[in-house]
Amino acid sequence: MDDHSVVREGIRALFHSEKGMQICAEAANGYDAIRKAEKFKPDITILDIGMPEMNGLEALRKIRVVCPKTQVLILSMHHSDFLLAESLKAGAKAYVLKDDAGDCLVTAVNALRNHKKYFSPGIRKSKPPKSFPDISTSDVISSHSRLTTREREIVRYIAEGLTSKEVAETLGITIKTVESHRTRIMRKLGVHSVVELVRYAIRNKIVGA
Repeated sequence: MDDHSVVREGIRALFHSEKGMQICAEAANGYDAIRKAEKFKPDITILDIGMPEMNGLEALRKIRVVCPKTQVLILSMHHSDFLLAESLKAGAKAYVLKDDAGDCLVTAVNALRNHKKYFSPGIRKSKPPKSFPDISTSDVISSHSRLTTREREIVRYIAEGLTSKEVAETLGITIKTVESHRTRIMRKLGVHSVVELVRYAIRNKIVGA
């Protein structure tokens, strides 16, 4: 499911001549993807991370609830440890970079049909070979992606321009707690300024550009 019709047309073309495969539905946003998944109960769903109204990760989590037998492939333009780790934690079985889609998407779907995981070559090259094809979440969570839910929340607010006082008021915690969180977050991420923190948040889709 992708919000760009040209991307969906390209995916449709890839699978048009594949035997034993049939596209049962398409969706332009996360909510529509969930509705279609619940209606058609597909064996495999392809989700783009960057969909409008509800992103691919949130749609993935909800699809895993309404269609637990559906295997999910994440399609993304972002080679990000954070997004890969979050996708795996949410239940994705494959992660394909859009740059690799033309060569790998059919292969990835066939891997899922055989109950195997699949990851883009670029991702595999950045990880120890022994971690594939049985890669687990722990294999891909680097130090900068081990943020807690509260820490990601604080990163988002900081990236959106809120002061420590505003973050504290929003979350109902003290300014000192916010600053302690920020110090710990920056140490985890290995960044040394708010500007770097904002770049991290944008790059890892914690906040929009």
